Amino acid sequence: MCIFCKIVNKELPSNTVLEDENFLAFHDLYPKAPIHILIIPKEHIDCFQNVSGETMSGLTLFAQKVAQKIGVDKTGYRLITNNGDDGAQEIYHLHFHMLGGGKLKWEHMHDESHKNM
Repeated sequence: MCIFCKIVNKELPSNTVLEDENFLAFHDLYPKAPIHILIIPKEHIDCFQNVSGETMSGLTLFAQKVAQKIGVDKTGYRLITNNGDDGAQEIYHLHFHMLGGGKLKWEHMHDESHKNM
């Protein structure tokens, strides 16, 4: 059983932000931004490539509620998922990182070659 399934089953603690019957949002233990929330389906789905449109539809609405609850819905946030080994996925349970709480850097866009885009 993966670590996120253990969190869903209450076998491991989490700092929960929002929960419903299908999804769970909780604070990341190793934040990369002032606000760093993990959003997961309770059903074990190993990666984005294997998620159904129905689940993504529900997850989208849930993520919007999370953004409202933590107060980044108006100021902005970044929503990221890593898919597979080459995409740097570390835990094979579909999850999204919601990052916010300040102006986030995007190093790639500071490159000279992108200024004219």
